[in-house]
Amino acid sequence: MQKAGELFIVATPIGNLADITLRALEILKQVQLIAAEDTRHSSTLLKYYGINTPVVSLHDYNETKRSQFILKQLQQGKGVALITDAGTPLISDPGSHLVQTIRKSGLRVTPIPGACAAIAALSASGLPTNKFIFEGFLPAKSKQQLDRLQELATESRTLVFYESPHRLLATISNMQSVFGQDRYAVLAKELTKTFETIYGNTLFEIANWLTKKPERQKGEFVILIEGASKEVTIDPEVMRIFDLLLGNIPHKQAVALAAEITGVSKNELYKASLKLKNT
Repeated sequence: MQKAGELFIVATPIGNLADITLRALEILKQVQLIAAEDTRHSSTLLKYYGINTPVVSLHDYNETKRSQFILKQLQQGKGVALITDAGTPLISDPGSHLVQTIRKSGLRVTPIPGACAAIAALSASGLPTNKFIFEGFLPAKSKQQLDRLQELATESRTLVFYESPHRLLATISNMQSVFGQDRYAVLAKELTKTFETIYGNTLFEIANWLTKKPERQKGEFVILIEGASKEVTIDPEVMRIFDLLLGNIPHKQAVALAAEITGVSKNELYKASLKLKNT
């Protein structure tokens, strides 16, 4: 009886062609077929490394039909590698239906790990990495996008999003509306490429930074948002004193003086006052 083949999920570079593992190159050369999201895009990588394995397309519009074709190849004992345009397949890319189909058939699916834009950005962001949520691309329509952001407004874990250049400013604007202008965020663009940039600031300042030089809006982006602070409850009497002070002195001075008078933590009072201001 002929031995069944194996499906390999192969991570490829997200920019710099050198960011590929030796194991990935070996697999791509040894399999009988490569399924690529965009065959023209992937041809650059394959040609660079002298890989002549036959390639077929697998994208959002043909995945269901192509999955059956690949299943037959595996049942005939052939090895197949799945790659995406950049990074790890299935992370905001096609392939989920294929993997489900192959696994349900009892055949083996093997990951060949490597580059991933979300993880690369997170590792260099300076934001908490012990717990985070990967949201991928937000809904394209503003109403649905705002609704989803509102669901995440109180999330305390680091939030990770992907975004394309033509929607970037609108998305940052919606994030300001929901999270507040002072929420800290990190914008990572063109990771591992010549113009790689990782910029951290408040959402308000990030929007300004992008609009000052339109060329900063070019490229592929990862947006990382600091998680929401734990809910801070301040005694109403403390807030009344703070409000009285705020009527006569600047915000930061009012916070410092109110904290000194009442004994409440200055940081907690500051956070509570910002939340009240944004509301």
